[in-house]
Amino acid sequence: MRLQTIKLSGFKSFAEATTFGLPGQLVGVVGPNGCGKSNIMDAVRWVLGESKASELRGESMQDVIFSGSAQRKPASRASVELVFDNASQRVPGPWGRYAELSVRRVLTRDGTSSYHINQQPVRRRDVHDLFLGTGLGPRAYAIIGQGTIGRIIESRPEDLRLFLEEAAGVSKYKERRRETAARLLDARTNLSRVQDILTELDEQRSKLEQQAALAQRYRDLQSRVQRGQQQLCWLKLCQAQADAAQAQTQGQQVQLELDEQTAALRKLEAELEAARQAHYAAGEALNQAQGALYAAAAEVARLETEIRHVRDHRQRLQQRLQQLHQQRGQWDERTRAAADERERLAQQQQAAALQAAALAAQCQQQAAAQPAAQAQLQAAQQGLQRCRRALAESQQALGVLGAQQRAFEQQRQQWQQRVQRLHSEAQALAAQASDEARLAGLQAEFEQAQQRHAQAQEAVQQLQLEQTQCEQRRSQCQQQAQAQAQAQAQCQARHDALQALQTRLQQAGQLPQWLERQGLQGRAPLWQRVQPAAGWATAIEAALRERLQALELPNLEAALAWAEAAPPGALVLYALEECAAGAGQGAEGRGQGSAQAAHQLQPLAQHLRCPEPALRALLSRWLSPCYAAASLPEALAVRAALGPAELIYTPQGHCVGAQHLAFYAAAPEQSGWLARAQEIEQLQQQLHKLQGEAAQARQAQAQAEAACAQASAHLQQARAAAQGALAQAHALQVELLRLSQQAAHRQQRAAQLGQEQAEAEQNLQQLQAQQQQLQAQQHQRHTELQAQQQALQQAEREQAQAEQALQQASAQARALERQAQEADFAQRSLQARADELQRNQTAGQQHSAELAEQAQQIQAELETLCDTAAQSALQAALALKLQREQELGARRSAHDALSAELRASDAQRLRLEHALEPLRQRLGELQLRLQAAQLTQQQQRQSLEEAGVVEPQQLQALAHSVAAEGVQLATLPAQVQRGQRELEALGDVNLAALQELAVAQQRGRFLSEQSHDLQQAITTLEEAIRTIDSQTRALLGQTFEAVNQQFGRIFPELFGGGQARLQWSEGEILDAGVQVLAQPPGKRNQTIHLLSGGEKALTAIALVFAIFQLNPAPFCLLDEVDAPLDDANTERFAQLVTRMSFETQFLFISHNKITMEMAHQLVGVTMQEQGVSRIVAVDLQSAQHLLAEPQP
Repeated sequence: MRLQTIKLSGFKSFAEATTFGLPGQLVGVVGPNGCGKSNIMDAVRWVLGESKASELRGESMQDVIFSGSAQRKPASRASVELVFDNASQRVPGPWGRYAELSVRRVLTRDGTSSYHINQQPVRRRDVHDLFLGTGLGPRAYAIIGQGTIGRIIESRPEDLRLFLEEAAGVSKYKERRRETAARLLDARTNLSRVQDILTELDEQRSKLEQQAALAQRYRDLQSRVQRGQQQLCWLKLCQAQADAAQAQTQGQQVQLELDEQTAALRKLEAELEAARQAHYAAGEALNQAQGALYAAAAEVARLETEIRHVRDHRQRLQQRLQQLHQQRGQWDERTRAAADERERLAQQQQAAALQAAALAAQCQQQAAAQPAAQAQLQAAQQGLQRCRRALAESQQALGVLGAQQRAFEQQRQQWQQRVQRLHSEAQALAAQASDEARLAGLQAEFEQAQQRHAQAQEAVQQLQLEQTQCEQRRSQCQQQAQAQAQAQAQCQARHDALQALQTRLQQAGQLPQWLERQGLQGRAPLWQRVQPAAGWATAIEAALRERLQALELPNLEAALAWAEAAPPGALVLYALEECAAGAGQGAEGRGQGSAQAAHQLQPLAQHLRCPEPALRALLSRWLSPCYAAASLPEALAVRAALGPAELIYTPQGHCVGAQHLAFYAAAPEQSGWLARAQEIEQLQQQLHKLQGEAAQARQAQAQAEAACAQASAHLQQARAAAQGALAQAHALQVELLRLSQQAAHRQQRAAQLGQEQAEAEQNLQQLQAQQQQLQAQQHQRHTELQAQQQALQQAEREQAQAEQALQQASAQARALERQAQEADFAQRSLQARADELQRNQTAGQQHSAELAEQAQQIQAELETLCDTAAQSALQAALALKLQREQELGARRSAHDALSAELRASDAQRLRLEHALEPLRQRLGELQLRLQAAQLTQQQQRQSLEEAGVVEPQQLQALAHSVAAEGVQLATLPAQVQRGQRELEALGDVNLAALQELAVAQQRGRFLSEQSHDLQQAITTLEEAIRTIDSQTRALLGQTFEAVNQQFGRIFPELFGGGQARLQWSEGEILDAGVQVLAQPPGKRNQTIHLLSGGEKALTAIALVFAIFQLNPAPFCLLDEVDAPLDDANTERFAQLVTRMSFETQFLFISHNKITMEMAHQLVGVTMQEQGVSRIVAVDLQSAQHLLAEPQP
């Protein structure tokens, strides 16, 4: 695999598309500083996946895009492409089958970055995977930039290990192990999550099982209630059908009677309608007469209005005529005034014309005098400009001389300071000569520091042993604390389980809900108020049974209220006050019991402790016929002495009577109350004890941890002291080396200072001579400058006088021009006023004529106005109005007679309608009954449809069930309500519990399978990690030995002797770092930090080339790695690179001629255009062949 071509476009200083081939194994890149040579190395590193801008000598990734220059705009994208020859198929994976590989990276201004392999888009990781194990990568050992040599040799052991891993080819193993570890972490996290879900699911399933049982009972009750509701709907439907049939029959009878009465009413309404027609005709005649009267009255009113209008109009015309005569007199007066004003304005206009002509002549005279003044001013300005230019040239020359004088003065001061500095440095070197006496003292201090370091190392080893012992003690205390915590957790879990069981059994069934409804939920049962003796809890439970759950009441009469709503389970109630009252009598009765049983056995009540006297009396009464026997044989032996009601109980709860033997078998819902309560109390005591022991164990653990911490602190202090001693020894060693080097440097610097001081004094004398010449030139220029300033002042005065004369002439011309304009304006104003007066005079004459004509028209209209005809018409209209009033009176009398007849017929109709109202009400009631029955039928059918009873077969089956079961409509609602109350008594029921339980069970099986799969996956991943670690450890070990061998061989070759090796730091090989130990010829240094810069560079080159010998990369980039080397080391370096070029392709940047000579091709980088890099390639071998050929 060989690098053939590098293509750059828009990358840093390569603004244009640049392509240069690498045909040989040794290609050198040369050029001046800052021309862009190192940008080629950055381009290769960038395209191989470098994502850190600082590694590319930038602040952000946008810095790799060409930012523009003085002649070029910034580029919009950067592109770099590497073309490889893969004929050897060294590249692994699917890309290995290609004979040529192209890797390209593109970055745009918007931050979009893309990678391509053979023109196909890929991920950045794919590019990394392509070069894994080949030594290539953004930070691999095959790319050595500026300063990389120093960083390699001075890097931490962990960083050196990365180069070794790349050489060993374990990068892909590390990546695979990282991915496997990530999957293992995910698998463990998922397993933990699945186990948590399974735990929660188990708790959920236990709850769902109880809820499912309650849901099943709820569904059974609901089914029974729904069946009853369906039967009730059927019975109501049948009842509604019967009611509807009865209401329909009665309604038909009432409707027949109503029709007969309605027919009679219709006949009367027909007669009434004929009477209304006659009454309507009389009303029409009355209205016509009334209309005729209204028309006559309107005509009278119209004529009277017309007469008033004529009189009013005549008066208005007379007033208008007077106004016209007044307006005509006013217009005549205005016309005469306008004529007088015109004559006066004509005289003023003539005087204004004469004045304007005189002013125009004066303006022409003044305009002819201005050009001479302007010419005089222009000549003065030109003379002033010539004086100013001469003065500026003199000032500029004087400024130049002053600047030269200041520059010479500054140089003189600098040379004086340099002389003083050289003198001070010579004195300092003389003073430092006494430091040579410190070398012997420093040597003794160095030996003492080495002894202190050895003593500190012994102290560290002793403290490490003590720390190990402390760790063992802490581990023991931690195990004890864990054991105590586990015992406490087990005891707490048992206590919590028993407490939860007590609570669950106490709340089971329907009795707790009934007690809550009756207000008895807060009362403590009897078993919580007593305490049995050890071993007798079962016997007392067998004797008391359900009375252990007894509740206290103030008096038993309060329970009479619950007789109808009896509790759903067994319930015992007692009243302590009554028990206390009968305590003496009960004790006396017990004293008279069976003496035969009393003197052989103890009463069972003596094995029961109770702090309350009244409650103790009640229990004694309940247990008065009960005795206690230690075993069943003992009870059977004395049973003959028992009375008819006396019983003997054993600790196991077995009961022996005079004639019977009963073995006790505990019922889960009624047994174990006292035993569990007793165990709970014992567990509480045990918990208290365990808590104290756990606290002691934790205290001991804390003390052990404190001891460990103290030992660790002491160990850290000892290590710090050892490190300090080692650092002091190193510092002393470095100081010894520095002092020896300074002595040689002082001798060389002293000779150099003498030479520099002589040169500085000579330069100082030359500067003083030049300053004297400049001072003479400055004096001459000052004399010339004064004469030019006087000439300038005279020119300025002449220019001011010419400007003043020109300004006066201009002011006079402007004043005359303004007066002429004012005279002309006055003339035009007078003419405009005269024209306006002419127009006003003409308008006044026209308006006066119009007013005269209007007066004549009004006078003619007054003569035509007359009201005689209107007065005659008014008299005729009044006579006609009197005739119409008489006709209206006759017709109103006829209309009143017909109205009285119509009212009588209407009263008879109302009586018939009132007789129909009861029938209508009866019919309406029957219709309402029918509608109610039909609505009931519809509702019941709808209810049956909602219940799913739709088909005729279903209705028939429902009717048969009603008949077969003999249900009655009177009793069925009560049965349905009782079923509903039972449903309500169940409370809130999770009806989805059955389905949820099935889902939870299915999910539990699925999660169990997942848990099993995850455990298998974890086992597989852990085995894979162990395999990867084993392979990595073997590869690293082999590579370390091979690199160490090559390093030991190449180092003497580069140095001409000496020795070097690698060693692991402390720890596991998978985590250990790599340290470099190098000793050049004649030196016995303990660390590479004591080597010079050139020695460090050669050591780093030897290490890199040793890695190359083991796993040669396809190519190697070297950026000025020979900069710190002298000529001899450079020659050895060039010889080594030349030998290695047979296996590895080298592309190097150098300013050293010796290194350039080994190149087969040289690539020159130039920057003729500022900011833009270009290349020029030269094949040196071809050039040598051309030179070797004979010239013709």
